[in-house]
Amino acid sequence: MSAMNAKASSGGEEEASGMRTEILGESGYRGEVKRGQVIFIAYLIATLELTFLFMQMGVMPYLAKSLGLDSVGFGYLQTTFGVLQLVGGPIFGRFADQFGTRAALILSCASGSAFFLLMSMSTSIPLLFLSRLPAVFMHGLPGAQKVITDLTAPSQRADALGKLGLCFGIGIIVGSALGGVVSTKFGIFVPMYVGLVGNLINTMIAMVWIPLQAKPKSDHHVTENSNVFSVREILRLMKFPGVMEIFMVKVFAGLPIGLFLVMFSIISMDFFGLEAVESGYLMSYFGVLQMVIQGLVIGKLTNHCTERTLLRLSVFVFAGVGLGMALMRTVWHYCIVAVPLVFAFSTLGTITDSILTKAVPSSDTGTMLGICASVQPLTRTVGPTIGGVLYRHFGVSSFGYLQLIVNIGLFVYLLKSKIPLREMKSQ
Repeated sequence: MSAMNAKASSGGEEEASGMRTEILGESGYRGEVKRGQVIFIAYLIATLELTFLFMQMGVMPYLAKSLGLDSVGFGYLQTTFGVLQLVGGPIFGRFADQFGTRAALILSCASGSAFFLLMSMSTSIPLLFLSRLPAVFMHGLPGAQKVITDLTAPSQRADALGKLGLCFGIGIIVGSALGGVVSTKFGIFVPMYVGLVGNLINTMIAMVWIPLQAKPKSDHHVTENSNVFSVREILRLMKFPGVMEIFMVKVFAGLPIGLFLVMFSIISMDFFGLEAVESGYLMSYFGVLQMVIQGLVIGKLTNHCTERTLLRLSVFVFAGVGLGMALMRTVWHYCIVAVPLVFAFSTLGTITDSILTKAVPSSDTGTMLGICASVQPLTRTVGPTIGGVLYRHFGVSSFGYLQLIVNIGLFVYLLKSKIPLREMKSQ
């Protein structure tokens, strides 16, 4: 059965790769130039959505505090957001597979508009919690990944997905700075108005520039009659060869650092002694590292190394990052550790997404990307509780030691395991 699944997956990818130009032509997008334009628009939509998301993330603690929400309540607010994104990721992916990428991106951008509209009206704590509800369908980054997956050959996928790191970096830098400046000069609710207008513009961009369908027609019969909310159909993908193993590596390798990042706003104040402005600068530094590493480094590495090698490398570097975090004492130490941290984080995310989308039929890539997108919300869901316990009882170094132990174990596992991968280098 596994062999049949692998064969179906491989055959589906090859057929999809050969038909991409034809399908784009039917939608009015002909040739490599038009394909490149559609991918660029996907990058643009992801950049704008991430910018607005990071903008509100920087303002949210101050808005919550102004409404009388304490640190415990703020943790519940973050958990609510994480749970909604966790549940919505696979559903969003299924929606993209059945109704097309354009419909999915429109849904994401429209949900973002509702999100910021409700936030702009949040004059009480219940309304603030209510504003989290549209987050269930806010998945612009997986939507952009879906566009790229549909329009690139498997051998080019890791490089193209890696360049989304530029979008993420720009989102961190511009969003963090914009949120602080706008809220300081014009009021705490003004960033919400900016996010509302921006997401409405994003919705129009998706409606006009994203083709109706970029997936080969031959794939649609697989999912068109299935329920978008079918848990069985979502879990079915985990039975393909290597999928469960790679997904578990993706979850556990980045979990300890994810817990640290969830607690970072508190750690930056208590442990590093940073002011809000200084924390913003540090986030911008992260954004620059993300842009450089994912935009320039990972693409070159995929040209010379197999994905199996890069997966092992990212886990090994993560173990070293854990040791560095366990020993760090100042923010300058953290700035040094941040370089390999961002490299490992970016490489792991890009390579695992690429491997997992190749491991399933092209008709299910949206669902697979949705499942992948649920990893970070999972961390945000359990992070405030687990991270709070670790920080309160064992200090910052506990995150580093946990990172070190987990990733050493995963590295040994990857060295000994024979996980079936479709090994390809970008040409």
